[in-house]
Amino acid sequence: MKDPRRPAVVMAGSGERLTYGELDERSIRLAGVLRSAGLRRGDVVALLSDNSPHSYEVYWAAVRSGMYITAVNSHLTAPEVAHIVRDSGAAALVVSHGVAALAEGIAGETPDVRVRLAYGGPVAGYGDYEAALAAASPEPPADQPRGADLLYSSGTTGRPKGIKPELPDRQVDEPGDVLVEVLRAFYGFGPDSVYLSTAPVYHAAPLRYGASVHALGGTVVMMERFDAEGALRAVERHRVTHSQWVPTMFIRMLRLPERTRTAYDLSSHRVAVHAAAPCPPDVKHAMIDWWGPVLYEYYSSTEGVGMTFITSQEWLRRPGSVGRAVLGEPRVCDDEGRLLPAGETGTIYFARDENTFAYLGDPEKTRAAYHPEHPTWATTGDIGHVDEDGYLFLTDRKAFMIISGGVNIYPQEVEDALALHPAVLDVAVIGVPDAEMGEAVKAVVQPAPGHAPGPELERRLIDHVRSRIAHYKAPRSVDFVDELPRTPTGKLVKGRLKARYTEASGPAGS
Repeated sequence: MKDPRRPAVVMAGSGERLTYGELDERSIRLAGVLRSAGLRRGDVVALLSDNSPHSYEVYWAAVRSGMYITAVNSHLTAPEVAHIVRDSGAAALVVSHGVAALAEGIAGETPDVRVRLAYGGPVAGYGDYEAALAAASPEPPADQPRGADLLYSSGTTGRPKGIKPELPDRQVDEPGDVLVEVLRAFYGFGPDSVYLSTAPVYHAAPLRYGASVHALGGTVVMMERFDAEGALRAVERHRVTHSQWVPTMFIRMLRLPERTRTAYDLSSHRVAVHAAAPCPPDVKHAMIDWWGPVLYEYYSSTEGVGMTFITSQEWLRRPGSVGRAVLGEPRVCDDEGRLLPAGETGTIYFARDENTFAYLGDPEKTRAAYHPEHPTWATTGDIGHVDEDGYLFLTDRKAFMIISGGVNIYPQEVEDALALHPAVLDVAVIGVPDAEMGEAVKAVVQPAPGHAPGPELERRLIDHVRSRIAHYKAPRSVDFVDELPRTPTGKLVKGRLKARYTEASGPAGS
């Protein structure tokens, strides 16, 4: 049994704490509020929040009631948030005072929501969260069926889609959660773990990993928002043992001055998990040189179709790999669905005994995610290859592949070549319309401070790429921007970037 005095959640900056005793009682009370309002197993509870300990009270209230929890991206616009709340069928909506303006903006656009509560302060159109909990019973019901998350894809290639799994047939305190077992077996998570969560809690990985840490009795240290030096400070201050990152965060920490990077005691840090986007090999080498072989990479998705895993030692022997399968088996197929041999590039499917996810309200997209001849092989549209020993290598998203003069070019390879260039703060590579070649390779760059955008820098960057990879893959042009569209978790919203060029007049849209 978990020690009720042990911290379940600690805010990295403020030090605000939520103990296991408080998390248990408050989630039980909120579950009672939901039941009293008529919500039942299979109903949906939506959460719109900044990073706050209360977000896990809402999560566990839903999950211990057999309900779905839909954590909504708080950086979307009001119409986008309202769409997700409506599309999910949410019967309850809990919001944070920290996103009050957004919450107020969707109140009139979500008429089917029956329960509206706000924590952290008043929000017009929402009831008082603390008052509702105070009036509810702290006694858990005898029946607490396990719920699940109903999360939405990040929308980097189009409008976000809800991913609705089947509800498990077990009680909330019964074992059977695959991610919990993965964290225990592969990363050594346990009751003494102190896990640093660096990204917004609405994202699949932080939400699911934090909940899994709770299932194991560890402590979640949640950053209010990511800050490169603040993350190092949090590792030292809270004696963090485990953490999770995306490659953009690595790049930002590597760009800190040397005296800043070496100023913090990271000796407690045993495991640094990273995923969400491919990590440029130069970046990963630099991180292993700095932190040692504590980096563990996995490849998965919000859809949960499969998972691979790789240690630092394995990766150093096979740079660029995202590892071997720990859930499902990767199958690489051509555009006609034919299985390809080791080493050949194609669409990555994961073969499992059972793969039952579905995109909510989009049967066509759901059908397209499954192999036409193998009903339990599913894909999220990534492409890559598997080597002779079963190690998976990602090439790019199929939607982002550039076809120039009939030749396939993968933007990720060009982005990797530019990621640590001293003049580049951020970069994206896309294909833009070209009258002669069909598409031309274009790099869109946010220059680093002290580097002036213009023809001279453009030439230097193109020459740099040409010195590292085949000339035909190098950008034909470079555009300079103040900022690239990224989600708060660091994912590049490349679909939005491509739209700027494909919708613009002129072949290259420059």
